[in-house]
Amino acid sequence: MARISPIFLMGLAVIWAALAQAEYMIYKDATKPLNSRIKDLMSRMTLEEKIGQMTQIERNVASAEVMKDYFIGSVLSGGGSVPSKQASAETWINMVNEFQKGALSTRLGIPMIYGIDAVHGHNNVYKATIFPHNVGLGATREPELVKRIGAATALEVRATGIPYVFAPCIAVCRDPRWGRCYESYSEDPKLVQAMTEIVPGLQGDIPANSSKGIPFVAGKTKVAACAKHYLGDGGTTDGINENNTQISRHGLLSTHMPGYYNSIIKGVSTIMVSYSSWNGVKMHANRDMVTGFLKNILRFRGFVISDWEGIDRITSPPHANYSYSIQAGISAGIDMIMVPNNYKELIDGLTSHVKNKVIPMSRIDDAVKRILRVKFVMGLFENPLADKSLVNELGSQEHRELAREAVRKSLVLLKNGESADEPLLPLHKKASKILVAGSHADNLGYQCGGWTIEWQGLSGKNLTSGTTILTAIENTVDPSTEVVYKENPDADFVKSNNFSYAIVVVGEPPYAETFGDCLNLTISEPGPSTIQNVCGSVKCVTVISSGRPVVIQPYLSLMDALVAAWLPGTEGQGVADVLFGDYGFTGKLPRTWFKTVDQLPMNVGDRHYDALFPFGYGLTTDPTKTI
Repeated sequence: MARISPIFLMGLAVIWAALAQAEYMIYKDATKPLNSRIKDLMSRMTLEEKIGQMTQIERNVASAEVMKDYFIGSVLSGGGSVPSKQASAETWINMVNEFQKGALSTRLGIPMIYGIDAVHGHNNVYKATIFPHNVGLGATREPELVKRIGAATALEVRATGIPYVFAPCIAVCRDPRWGRCYESYSEDPKLVQAMTEIVPGLQGDIPANSSKGIPFVAGKTKVAACAKHYLGDGGTTDGINENNTQISRHGLLSTHMPGYYNSIIKGVSTIMVSYSSWNGVKMHANRDMVTGFLKNILRFRGFVISDWEGIDRITSPPHANYSYSIQAGISAGIDMIMVPNNYKELIDGLTSHVKNKVIPMSRIDDAVKRILRVKFVMGLFENPLADKSLVNELGSQEHRELAREAVRKSLVLLKNGESADEPLLPLHKKASKILVAGSHADNLGYQCGGWTIEWQGLSGKNLTSGTTILTAIENTVDPSTEVVYKENPDADFVKSNNFSYAIVVVGEPPYAETFGDCLNLTISEPGPSTIQNVCGSVKCVTVISSGRPVVIQPYLSLMDALVAAWLPGTEGQGVADVLFGDYGFTGKLPRTWFKTVDQLPMNVGDRHYDALFPFGYGLTTDPTKTI
């Protein structure tokens, strides 16, 4: 009988050991403690794989091959970046899964995380429910409602196979001239703080025994959230977007920080850094605030992400010295770079900095640990591929009803008759003939605002599914009531038609970010002439659809009633619900309504506070059964 060589047996043992090791990796075992999984995976990763995790690229430059070849950790859709026009949930899922399969085919199979701006519902996606923008939600004063909106948004985002949203924006807008003011719940830090209830809406409620600062996502119907933009984005001089916030450290922490305290306590997974500067120092390069305060003092354990080309804008002009931008941004404590396009330049530059000891390996390891922590916590390793089980959640009737409720509660009644004895609202449903006028009455794009289907928003009625305010009025009045719609009628037309009353809907066109920066804050033309022609000729209620207070003092005496409707989104029926008394007005101003722009910035609590309508103002009405 042939003898078996000891060397052969040793070789066999090595092979068996290798096979056992290949089959069992601690990081792939969901029963193992979180830190053990992170440690095990980190020990296996090369520098190339680690830097890949820190890289987020736009879907336009992504492919399965790119994911595999560069170990890319994350992909995003920028505003309006979609797989195809009017893409279905299934089309989204197929695209996300294709990228994911590329990531999973790498040596270690680390799943990528796909992120998208879902700032008032799943706003890039055709037929999604579009909720009121944050300024309107601030007017509701209802954190519990905002939490429900977060949960509905999470379902609609997951319906398209996406597990990560760049929301909520917890900016405290201190000057309405800022083009992102509608993304802010309020000028009041306490109200913004209360509205961080959207975080557990999006992510789920953290377990009772959870350590403070640890990210939490409660499974496949929830998404990782992102509190933004850290820090002071809403406090820039004259409201200029991405500019400089000049304020003391105490002022910065007491005005702009409170929402972050609460978001971190509630387990927010990620925090996005602001383009803006604090006292001349770019936040993307501010190590004291990103590492020193956020990570070390507040003990935030999720990952910090840059804004779009955020590190590029550390220099002026942007991208003038990208090598320096990489060094400054990563050294400040940013963990994931939203590149979004020139990812090879980032990867090469960061690799060079590490190899030349400009950036220590410990900084890379901190970033990657944080990114992996979020991916493990949210179950991406166990469930990396999206399925189609939630596709019917997109634009569901239940979510549209919730959005309609939010619209009703967001409306602020600023004027109702010349005296309390002669209110115009609620309007009578049964009238012989009524006039509906104004640029915003029958324009779904205008009432949704920016960040809707496209980054800057759109005009018209065909951008997505929804109900315009005109259609809502027609749905609500008595069948015998004749509704006449004329966008900008002249005074003679109004006077000669014997209207019972008129509803004028005017406001701002859609905008986002810097495109919305505005020094005069006027109602867009021909809004002022529509108000004068109509309200000067017949009893009228004016509905303002805007992302912020606008100049209305010159026309106030002409109006019998005035309603701030903000940017209500797709469910315009909520506006008619309250105008006609099916529900009462309950909204309160989340922002000070100024008299003239010369007063700005002017916020509640200021020494020289002289508002047209003060913060917290809002008349109420009781629901009626209109005959």
